[in-house]
Formats: sequence, structure tokens, C-alpha cells
Amino acid sequence: MLFNSIGFALFFPVVFALYWAVPQRYLRAQNLLLLLASCFFYACWDPRFLGLLLFSTLLDHYTGLRVGAATDERVRRAWFWLSVSVNLGFLGVFKYYDFFAVSFAEGLAGLGLKADPCTLNVVLPVGISFYTFHGLSYVIDIYKRRITPERDLVTYALFVSFFPLLVAGPIERATHLLPQIKRPRTFNYAHAVDGARQALWGLFKKVVIADTCAGYADAIFNAPEGRAGSTLLLGAVFFAFQIYCDFSGYSDIALGTARLLGIELLRNFAFPYFSRDIAEFWRRWHISLSTWFRDYLYIPLGGSRAGRWKKVRNTFIIFLVSGFWHGANWTFLAWGFLNALYIMPSVVRGANREHLDIVARGRLLPTPREAVAMALTFALTVFAWIFFRAPSIGAAFSYVHDMLSASLFTIPDVRPSALFAGIAAFMAVEWAGREGPYALAGMGNALRAAWMRWAAYLLLLACILFFAGKEQQFIYFQF
Repeated sequence: MLFNSIGFALFFPVVFALYWAVPQRYLRAQNLLLLLASCFFYACWDPRFLGLLLFSTLLDHYTGLRVGAATDERVRRAWFWLSVSVNLGFLGVFKYYDFFAVSFAEGLAGLGLKADPCTLNVVLPVGISFYTFHGLSYVIDIYKRRITPERDLVTYALFVSFFPLLVAGPIERATHLLPQIKRPRTFNYAHAVDGARQALWGLFKKVVIADTCAGYADAIFNAPEGRAGSTLLLGAVFFAFQIYCDFSGYSDIALGTARLLGIELLRNFAFPYFSRDIAEFWRRWHISLSTWFRDYLYIPLGGSRAGRWKKVRNTFIIFLVSGFWHGANWTFLAWGFLNALYIMPSVVRGANREHLDIVARGRLLPTPREAVAMALTFALTVFAWIFFRAPSIGAAFSYVHDMLSASLFTIPDVRPSALFAGIAAFMAVEWAGREGPYALAGMGNALRAAWMRWAAYLLLLACILFFAGKEQQFIYFQF
């Protein structure tokens, strides 16, 4: 079930009404209702994979209890590694087995040896990377004695499968979400209005900006041969806005719908295209994944305290793993490697903790130096997105080669003026709202008159309805 579908437009109001109709004192009934709604939501994709989600939930709940109860360190370690191994095993089989099998066969072919790879050709269960990481962080936190196991299965199952975040995050932590699930919740009108506003903004980003950019980006990336370098550059820029508005749009809808249900999810985006260097970009892009790798991989490897060269090694490891997390293709590894190269100068110099505050705070415009830094960071990011979007490494290098030709300085053969204007207006709104948790968060203060706020909402809704058509899947569902 897509957030941008008629089905969800019917599903959510029913869940919302039933959920708040349950008296506050019946917290378990509220949670059970949300759990059943989440199972239905997930089953709409493919009911066969509901069993895999159930198995993963039961596994981590049980092993978490065993790890928490064990007094012998060897027993604790055994239950912990059982959970980690099975979780990563399922992820490896469904997401990476065919890739490794084909890559191994291709490697043998390069040595003159013939091999027929044995592939599974299974459909990737939607959201498996996200709910697997939910379970892994939960068991790891128990093993590290940061939290105690959750004994109630309904509570834990809702933590894993809460439908706003189930298929594309944000990747929640038990320390943040479980206490909210266990706490009585009452309807808060102001929070609900704010949640609806954020969900509306996310839907606008997805339907109006991302899906429109996707049409042009797909046309250019799917047939780059013979196109001018300027057109190829435009295709990369369109994809940069597509993936940002698509994924951050999903996150806005997820956070907004969760807030309508009285639950606060982790923020996942903080205006990353206004970053002044790559380190800042990664503090603002897919925040829940970046911090997950920081806490559960980078720091255990020694983090930045292990000396310069180990710090370099650890940085490359997390970026390569992050790239590979996105999909079983060498292009994702190349994308991760490029970002590791980008960030390396600041890591070596110890300057990767600069720019912790939002750019131009309290000012209308950035300084010339800030503007140049943002433009350079955006250019590097767009270049890396080419490898992320290309179907293969060869296709990516060919795309870059053709783009960086003399024709780069010609007029592109794709000039959608309305889309340019839409992106410019969108970025202006994002810039104006960059000091808030999302672009429209301060609308209540900026537009004090109720009629002005409703006019803005109706304008956004009209744009969404005008551009709505094909229910296009969110990009990160494939990860």
C-alpha cells in the first residue's frame, strides 16, 4: 500500500478513527489495533512475506529475552549471535545471494572458466532492510545492557512493524520508540495539525516534485546515448531532486501520520542540499541510517579514537557498507566509495565536525563563501548520484564520459520550464523553513491569519491532485 494511493487515503482515516475511539485506559487495545493495521498494511504488498516479518519479530523477541535472562556470558553471546546470524542470513539470501552468485560466475568467466550460477530469483521482501535493522539494534542494545528486554510481544511487535515506518524507515531505536508505545497516549490537536501539515508537505514533495523529476531523469538515464553533456548533467540534477523529494517526502509522511497517532518518530532529513561540506551532508541525509552505522559499526570499530589510519579505514568501511546496504550492485559500492573519498580530507584534518548548525541561521541569505560551499557540495553529491542511478558501473562511466565532453557547454535538449520553476519555488520554501524540523513547520507563525494558512494548504492539495496519476512507488522501497 503506497502512501500516495487511494487505498491509503481510505485506510488511514479508518485506522485514525478506530484508534482514537479506544479509551486511553485500554493502551494494550490501542497497540493491538495498530499492530493489526500494520500487518494489513504490509500484507497489501505481498501476504506471503508477512510470515517472514512475523518470524523475524518472534526470533528477536525471544532471543532478546534469552540474552537478557542469561547470567553466563557464553550463553548470552550464543543467543546474541544466533539472532544476528539469522537476521543477516535472511537479508543475505533475499538481497545479496544472486548478486554474489552472478559476480562469482563472471569472475570465473574472466579467468576463462565457464560456470552457470545457481540463482534463486526471489522477490525482495519490501522493507526487509529496515525491519531487520530494527531487530538488530534491539538485540544489540540488550546485549550491551543499554536496555532491558521487552516482555510483551504485542508491544515489541508494534515497535518492529509500526506501519508508518515499516517499509522505508526511519530506522527507529528501542530506546526512543518503545517507551512511547508503552505510554498512554491522548489526542493532541496541535500535534495532529502539525502532523497533517508535515504529511501534506511530504506528499507534495513526492507527487509534484519527485515524480515529475523522475519522468525526465528516467528518460535521460535510460537512453543516454547521443545526448549532449548538458542534457546528461540535467538528468543527474533531476535525479538528485527526485531521490531527495521521494525519500524525504516518504519520511515526512511517515513522521506526520505517526504524529497524528500520538507517536514521534526520529527525524530522517534536515535539509541536506543546504550543506556546506560532505560531512554536514551526511549528518543531514538519511539520519537514522547514518547514526545507526555510527553507533553499531563505526564506534565499535574504534571510531575516531583509534588513530588517523584506523579512522580512515573505519570511514571507508561504513561508507562501503552503507552503499552495499542500498542494494546488490557494484554501483552502490562505487557510490559509497565516492562519498568516502569526498569526506576523507575533513576526516584526516579532523574538520568533519564543522558546520553543526544550519547555514545562515537568522539571516535571509548565505554569505558568498557559504553559497560557494553549498554549490560545490551539491555538485559533488550530484556526481555521486550518477553511480547510484546507473544500472551498471560501465554505464555510469560511460554516462560521466559523455557528460564531461565539449557538449557540456551547449544548450540541453530538455528544457521543462515549468519544472525548473517548480524546483526553484520548492527550494525557496525549503530555504525559508530550514531552521525548523521540516519546511512548513513555522507556517503557523509566518501565516497568522487562518484563511492564509488554509489557502496555502488548498494550493498544495490542488497541486497534488493535478499531478496525481500513476501511483509511483517510492525509491527506497527497493532497499
